Amino acid sequence: MTILLGAVADDFTGATDLCNTLVRNGMRAIQLIDPPPPDLAVPEADAVVVALKSRTCPAQEAIDLTLRSLDWLRRAGARQILFKYCSTFDSTDAGNIGPVADALLDALGADFTIACPAFPETGRTVYRGHLFVGDALLSDTHMRHHPLTPMTDSNLVRVLQRQTSRTVGLLPYADVDRGVGAVAAAVVRLRDAGVTYAIADALSDQHLLTLGEALAELPLITGGSGIAMGLPENFRRQGLLQPGTNAAALPPVPGPAAVLAGSCSAATLAQIEAMAAHWPALKLDPMQLDDGQVVVDALDWARQRLAAGPVLIYASAPPAEVAQAQQVLGREEAGARVERAMAALARGLVEAGVRRLVIAGGETSGAVVKALGITGLRIGQQIDPGVPCCVTIGTPTLALALKSGNFGGPDFFTKALETMP
Repeated sequence: MTILLGAVADDFTGATDLCNTLVRNGMRAIQLIDPPPPDLAVPEADAVVVALKSRTCPAQEAIDLTLRSLDWLRRAGARQILFKYCSTFDSTDAGNIGPVADALLDALGADFTIACPAFPETGRTVYRGHLFVGDALLSDTHMRHHPLTPMTDSNLVRVLQRQTSRTVGLLPYADVDRGVGAVAAAVVRLRDAGVTYAIADALSDQHLLTLGEALAELPLITGGSGIAMGLPENFRRQGLLQPGTNAAALPPVPGPAAVLAGSCSAATLAQIEAMAAHWPALKLDPMQLDDGQVVVDALDWARQRLAAGPVLIYASAPPAEVAQAQQVLGREEAGARVERAMAALARGLVEAGVRRLVIAGGETSGAVVKALGITGLRIGQQIDPGVPCCVTIGTPTLALALKSGNFGGPDFFTKALETMP
């Protein structure tokens, strides 16, 4: 196969979010799980996004995974590469955004790119280099207390500069708002000044479209899924993207349904409350998840109810409960227990005949996808901003919705089950 756009995402739901953006803008998108083997056969597509679990792993491991993915994408013919990270830019002062971007630039022989996590549709905007979530600076939101990647600084120029030895500058609102020509001129000035990374301001979808058009010739672009909005049109202008294709078409997947939630975000907690008011729901205690009997009992509980409709199983908890579990178990072990349990539950549910799954949480989604041996996903219709329906490549065929913890409205779980093909 020959693709137009190749992308590497640093988590599973982020990859799905990116595919969703591409499909909505007319590109047939496939999401692959982990660096694909050279001989992997995938359906025809305009874009392939490789989903990694590289946001919080050691930097060198993230680099190695990314470069292996890049090699496959280049062999598949990708004309431009996108490094996708979260729209909250969450990382530590050691990375992994900076180290991975450095490695990609080196591999592509490039000396300049932008960093733009803006996604206005979900309230993420960048102004004067500062990242906002709605009306609040990122550092004033719940992300300040993220258990793995706490974001206490909203100035992305400073954040990225701490992760790289190369110079980080700003592509300011005044230039982005003036259009493609002004952005192109600003890029020339930044490169002449020795800047390698430019944090790009963006307050609207139009700003993202402007950036996409102005940076069509860059070998590498980095950002959130929003930055991909303007890229399909570049290929369309060149006559490389076929018009009239229904990029969101997916085959129907009948069967029982279940929701698994491991995220502890405020959005996911509200979604759990909304679904539990109408459908059977079972809460798991993270402190007890090392006991295999907990999963066995949860599967027995689910099997007794699946014929009557969807079920919800969750290990999500409010901040005070999360802090208590982390204090006793340690931050990493507390998260790992949830991931292992959700992975085991997903395997058991599929063995019980479940064919429609909604998964809440990036780390949880990654664990479930790996546990089920899924190698790739076809991406279809959007459910809520940043979250599309998916259908697996291979057997058994499953319909999935993989949701980042922060995404979706309170009714997301039931809406997802209604929207799935």
